[in-house]
Amino acid sequence: MKTEKFTATNAAMLLIDHQVGTLSWCCNIPQELIKNNTRALARAAKALDMPLILTSSMEEYTQGPLLKDLEEIAPEEYARRVKRFGVVNAWDDPNYKAAVMATGRRNLIIAGLTNDVCIVYPAISAVEEGFSVQVVVDAGGSPTQIADETALRRMERAGVTLTSTNQLIAELAGSWTNEGGSKLIQILFEEVLVHLGKPSA
Repeated sequence: MKTEKFTATNAAMLLIDHQVGTLSWCCNIPQELIKNNTRALARAAKALDMPLILTSSMEEYTQGPLLKDLEEIAPEEYARRVKRFGVVNAWDDPNYKAAVMATGRRNLIIAGLTNDVCIVYPAISAVEEGFSVQVVVDAGGSPTQIADETALRRMERAGVTLTSTNQLIAELAGSWTNEGGSKLIQILFEEVLVHLGKPSA
């Protein structure tokens, strides 16, 4: 099956529930790695002028607020974030779905917390409605490795493409020598590559 290459002009970035509380529930991957990769994705979207949609769930409860990093990187998108109150599948929230539809993009890049609850359902729902979806698995995680693997297998069976932060950013760049690519390689170095080999916090 041939799929369209994701580019800055045909894709939207959807970051779901990267909240202080939900981050604490991710134990199968270092939490600092999730934060670094999430920063890289948000910065990439901003650098390429891609639609960037943020959403949170029940901020007043244990999930807590979105990561401060997102507010610093994308203050306008942070202010416009879709606040859900208990709707597990973000796709089922009419305000969230309307925000995604308003981008006019049929290629969706999705990442968030947690993969086994907050990501699996909207990713599959979007595919069922004809969207092409890539889930960035290392900008999210799950409470256990088996929970994460089960969610990834379920998504892949449903037609979701699984990818990583480095792989996705390289796809968006196309070439490191063009204007967008030169911005993206800088982001990769600052947010991802500089941390390689360092012990997790």
